[in-house]
Amino acid sequence: MTPRELANSVCETLIAKGHQALLVGGCVRDLLLGRPPADYDVTTDATPDQVLSIFPEGVDVGAQFGVVLVPRDGIKVEVATFRSDVGYSDGRHPDAVVYSKTVQEDVLRRDFTINGLLMRHDSSEVLDFVGGQADLRAGVVRAIGEPERRFTEDNCGCCALHDLRLD
Repeated sequence: MTPRELANSVCETLIAKGHQALLVGGCVRDLLLGRPPADYDVTTDATPDQVLSIFPEGVDVGAQFGVVLVPRDGIKVEVATFRSDVGYSDGRHPDAVVYSKTVQEDVLRRDFTINGLLMRHDSSEVLDFVGGQADLRAGVVRAIGEPERRFTEDNCGCCALHDLRLD
């Protein structure tokens, strides 16, 4: 099984159980660029408890933030519940997570427009609520919302972008 096959299977299973499920983030960006994605993420309206009941092998890696890892055959797919974050007192983790029913609200909490792209697993139809496809074509990296807030939220020390000063 390939990572894409697992991601497709996760989407199909969630949809069969009455939930929404879409590929999201860097995997969609990479597919549009013609590159093999490093990993696959799925976003859904299923809560972490629902995801874990559908995928008993799932690992609660951040259910308090709406994230469950679904492993199979040495491959894993991250499944995140549609959500909006409320405040970032520690600069990295949301103070509270509110689950939402719309993927549009979920996309608005993501970092960059090129990572806010969604794709239907079965048709490869791209859903773009933040102008990510245009930015991808233009070679532009643009924050969703206020850039300074996005960089502050994601200040994990993992890359040079986080060290940029915006003042």
